[in-house]
Amino acid sequence: MAVLAKIRQRSALLIGVIALALFAFIIQDLIGKGTFSQSSKDVGSIDGKDISFEDFRIKVSNVEKSGQGITSTEAANRVWDQEVSIALLSSQFEKLGLRVGQKHLLEVLKSDPNIGKNPMFLNAAGLFDEVKFKDYFSSNPEAKEYIAQKEKDAELNAKFQIYNTLIKSGLYTTASEGKLKYEMEANKVSFAYAAAPYSSIKDSEVKISDSDIVDYMKKNEKKFKADATREIQYVLVEDKASKEDEAEIKAKLTALLSGSVVYNAKTGKNDTLPGFRNATNIAEFVNANSDVPYDSTYVAKNNLPAVDADKLFSLPAGAIYGPYVYGRYYAISKSLGFKAGVNAKASHILIGYEGSQTPNQKEKRTKEEAKAKAEEILAQVQANPDSFMMLAFTSSDDSSAQQGGDLGYFGQGQMVKPFNDFVFNNGIGKVGLVETPFGFHVIKITDKQDGIRLATIAQKIEPSEATSDKVFTLATKFEMDAADKDFNAAAKALGLKVAPVVNAKAMDEAFGPLGNQRNIVRWAFDKETGKGDVKRFEIANIGHVIAQYKGENKSGLVSVDMARPYVEPILKNKKKAELLKAKMTGSSIEAVAKAAGVAVQQATDVTLDNPVLPGGVGQEPRVVGNAFALTANKISAPIEGNTGVYVVKNIKTVKAPAIANHAAYVEKVKAQSANDASRVLPALKNNAKIEDNRLQFNY
Repeated sequence: MAVLAKIRQRSALLIGVIALALFAFIIQDLIGKGTFSQSSKDVGSIDGKDISFEDFRIKVSNVEKSGQGITSTEAANRVWDQEVSIALLSSQFEKLGLRVGQKHLLEVLKSDPNIGKNPMFLNAAGLFDEVKFKDYFSSNPEAKEYIAQKEKDAELNAKFQIYNTLIKSGLYTTASEGKLKYEMEANKVSFAYAAAPYSSIKDSEVKISDSDIVDYMKKNEKKFKADATREIQYVLVEDKASKEDEAEIKAKLTALLSGSVVYNAKTGKNDTLPGFRNATNIAEFVNANSDVPYDSTYVAKNNLPAVDADKLFSLPAGAIYGPYVYGRYYAISKSLGFKAGVNAKASHILIGYEGSQTPNQKEKRTKEEAKAKAEEILAQVQANPDSFMMLAFTSSDDSSAQQGGDLGYFGQGQMVKPFNDFVFNNGIGKVGLVETPFGFHVIKITDKQDGIRLATIAQKIEPSEATSDKVFTLATKFEMDAADKDFNAAAKALGLKVAPVVNAKAMDEAFGPLGNQRNIVRWAFDKETGKGDVKRFEIANIGHVIAQYKGENKSGLVSVDMARPYVEPILKNKKKAELLKAKMTGSSIEAVAKAAGVAVQQATDVTLDNPVLPGGVGQEPRVVGNAFALTANKISAPIEGNTGVYVVKNIKTVKAPAIANHAAYVEKVKAQSANDASRVLPALKNNAKIEDNRLQFNY
C-alpha cells in the first residue's frame, strides 16, 4: 500500500493532447456550489456519444483539487476539451482498427518514472522487473483498480502514438515540390512599376455599410464562424476614495509626526506620547500605525517609488519625507541611515566536476581537471577582461552562460557563502576564483548599489464608510432607473458612463476589462434572464457593476461590430482599388505613372520566395507573380496589391540553371510542413457534431 500511495502522490499524467489533453487528469466538484436546474442527464455529446454528467463532475472535481488555484470554470473547460479530444480520437482509432499489445502497453507504463524507476519494481541489477510489477498489483485489490486506470490511459497514449506516426508517415514531400522551391528561390525578375497607394485616397471618401461586411463574412465563413454569445452592456460605479477621504488620510499621517496627549487612567493624568519624529521604538510605532509592516532592510534607489526616489534616497538620517503616494497608499518615511554596497552585481563562469552540485555540467571532469580549467580561464580573463562574456558563453556550466554569466543584482546572503564573501569583500572590477559545492567559479564584480533604510508608515487609500454608502445609493438608484427607462439615458441623467458592450460566450470567465466575473456571464446565459433585464453585481475592491442583457448572437457569424475593425480596411482598399484602376491607363508604363500622378520605380532580381519590393514597400506577392508571368517589355493590367494598385513592365526574367537533384529543397519544404500533423485534431473538432450542455449544470 505504501508503494501505491507513493505512486499516487507523485504520478504525472502520461499524456498531453496533441500532447494530448487526452487523459483523465483526475478532476473537481462543481456541484456543491449551488442549486442546479438540469434538463439533461448528460453534460454533452460528441458525434452522438454522450458524456455522463456524473463522470464529468468527478473529473472536474479532481482537476480543481489538483490545479493549484484553478477556478471551477477553468477546470470544467479543461475537462471538456479533454473529453472532446478523447471522443474524437477514439473514434479514429476504432475506424483504423488500432490495437495495442501487452508489450507495447508495458513499455508506455515503464516510461512513467514513478513506475519504471520505482525501487519496488527493480531487480538486483537495477532493471525493471516485470514479474515484481505484476505480482504487486495482482495481489492488492486497491492497487489493481489503480493500475487498471493507468493501463487505460496508457492504451490511449499508445494508440495516439501509433495514430500520430501514421499521419506523419502519410505526409510526403515530392521531388516536384522540391523543384518548385528551388525555382522560387533561384528564378529572378527585374521590372519597372507604377504604384498608386491606397493611402492616396482618404478613408472618408469610401463608405462601408453593414451589409457590405455581412456579404464579405458570408464569402469567408470559416474566418468569421462564432459560437453563440450574449451582448451585455454595463455601467461601473467605482467604490473609491473621494478627495475628502484622501485629505483625511493625509491629515492623519501628518498628525502622527508630532506627539499626542492621552489620558492615563492609572495616574489620573495626561501623558504626552512621542510622534513619528521622536519615537524611541521606531518598529513598534510603525507597526501600530501602518497598514504595511515595518521593514528593516536597506533598499536600493531603483527599488524606491520612481517619482519620489531621488528625494527619499537623499534623506539624511532622522529626516522625514511625505506624505507621498506609494501605489495604493499614502506614506510618510523616516530615514534610518545609509549603507554602501547593500546589493552587488556579478558575472561568473562555473566549472563543475563529478560529485559537485553543478546542475548543467557540459562535460565530465575530475575536481583536479575542473580546477585547472578554471585557473586557465581566470588567467585568460585577467589578461583580457573583455573576453569574459564569450568565455562564459562557451565554457560555463551554469544557465547564466546564455547571458554571458551575468547574475544580475543580489543582496547579502543570497549566494552561497564563499561566493557571497568574495563579492561583498571586494570592489567593482575585481576578478577572482572561489570554490563552492557547485564547482569552481571565476567571478567578476560588475557593480554595487548603495541602500537606504526607511521606516515607512503607509495607510491604504480607500473609501470611507460615508463614501461607500453614497456609491451604493447611486448604484442602486441607477439599477432601479435602468430597469424602467432607457439604459443609456438613465446613465446620462446620473452622470454615469456606459462601458463598451461585452460579447460573452457561455463558458467565458473574463468580462471585458473587469477580469474574472463569471457570475455576470452566468446570469446573462440563465434561461430566466430576458432581453433588457438589469442586475447589479457588487465586486470586491472595485465597486458595483450594473449590467443589462441586450440580446443574443446565435452561433454562426460574428457580429458586424466585432468584424468591422478587421473587414472594413479590406473592403475600403477594394473600393479604393476600383477608383485607382480607373486612373491607371496608358500604353506605356510612363503614361500609366503620369495618369496616376506617381513616378516609375524599379525592382531588381526579385524572387517569388521573397517577393519584397524595395523602399520599405514590403511584400507584394501578386505584383511579383504578375511580373514573372509577363514576357520581356510587356505591361500588365492593374494589379491589386497589399499596399496599392500596381502596373508592372517586365524588364527581364532570369531562370535558374537546371539541377539534377532537388533533395536539399525537398528537405526545406518538409521542414516547413513538419507541424502539419498537429492540424488533425482541430480539423476533427471542426467537422464534428458537438452538443454542449454544461450551462444546464450551472458551470
